[in-house]
Amino acid sequence: MGKKGLGFNSKTIHGGQEPDKAYGAVMPPIYQTSTYAQTTPGGHKGYEYSRSGNPTRTALERSLASIENGKHGLAFASGLAAIDAVIKLLEPGDEVVSTNDLYGGSYRLFRQVFEKYGIGFHFVGMQNLESIESLINEKTKLLWVETPTNPMMNVIDIRAAADLAKKHDLLLAVDNTFATPYLQRPLDMGADIVMHSATKYLGGHSDVVVGALVVNDDELAEKLYFLQNASGGVCGPMDSFLVLRGIKTLHVRMQRHCENCKAIAEFLQSHPGIDKIYWPGFPAHPNHDVAIRQMSDFGGMLSFIPKGGSFDDAVKIVERLQVFTLAESLGGVESLAGHPASMTHASIPKEEREKSGVVDSLIRLSVGIEDVKDLIEDLEQALL
Repeated sequence: MGKKGLGFNSKTIHGGQEPDKAYGAVMPPIYQTSTYAQTTPGGHKGYEYSRSGNPTRTALERSLASIENGKHGLAFASGLAAIDAVIKLLEPGDEVVSTNDLYGGSYRLFRQVFEKYGIGFHFVGMQNLESIESLINEKTKLLWVETPTNPMMNVIDIRAAADLAKKHDLLLAVDNTFATPYLQRPLDMGADIVMHSATKYLGGHSDVVVGALVVNDDELAEKLYFLQNASGGVCGPMDSFLVLRGIKTLHVRMQRHCENCKAIAEFLQSHPGIDKIYWPGFPAHPNHDVAIRQMSDFGGMLSFIPKGGSFDDAVKIVERLQVFTLAESLGGVESLAGHPASMTHASIPKEEREKSGVVDSLIRLSVGIEDVKDLIEDLEQALL
């Protein structure tokens, strides 16, 4: 079997990869160099300056393309740098329709950076296609989708969004950070661009900050490569190496993330001190049927609201946690707890946050791969 026919688990290890040509190294070496010797002006072995290209970054970009079933991968200094490149495809006067429940950093980039350059943004609950279509006009150029969303775990139908984008000749970009390509592959469902904060599950060890884009269209890839090089938001070779290492265990980590998260969701559902739980695996969760159809499992993220909760109650709970670490970010092997209203989503105005359900008492969990018994016991003592 050639590498093109590999299953997903094998792709995480071998996809897009070959032993190093110099000495046969199994892992791509860290080419810690800024520049490359030339035999004559413009005569080189494929690399001339590491902003434009680096062999370690190339190895990562090939791996990213492989696991997302794409043709072209691009690695950036962060997820926001990757998003920045996508929005730079647009021109003043263009408009974007995005979900109203999205990562606070994405919202900040859209509203506080790009709006002043004449790009318009509309935010709407994307679970209902009619609400999306009502905002599309002749200026609309891009649909920006997160699914599951951060932190409300809303599920958006990627195939339906792709059909809508094609109907109106729009680009569809999907932030696949929460699900990862282990659970869903948006390009296979009609998306034009897949974005990752590779800092999260792809890296998987909370030790690196990297972003990624994957596309199929050659012309779109060329435009994004130009922006990657011209704007310079690239990741370094060591960061590339770390994410590539993380991808090699993505499949086994995601299995445990999903198993542990399911057990914790069921524990919280039965706990008398919990008011609401947001987890796509529950039959009552909005668009649960879509999650079953487009995801192979329900992921390692959930959010909940304690009964009679307030800002202070939520803060006390997360401060009492001992195995869960109170910290920004998600997707590492260790379990993390966050308070979106004061942490990841603090840049979104309170009125806007609360419209999408991000209330002051909401707690978000990134469930790691520890013994689930220890995680449940930690939640039990924190919820007392």
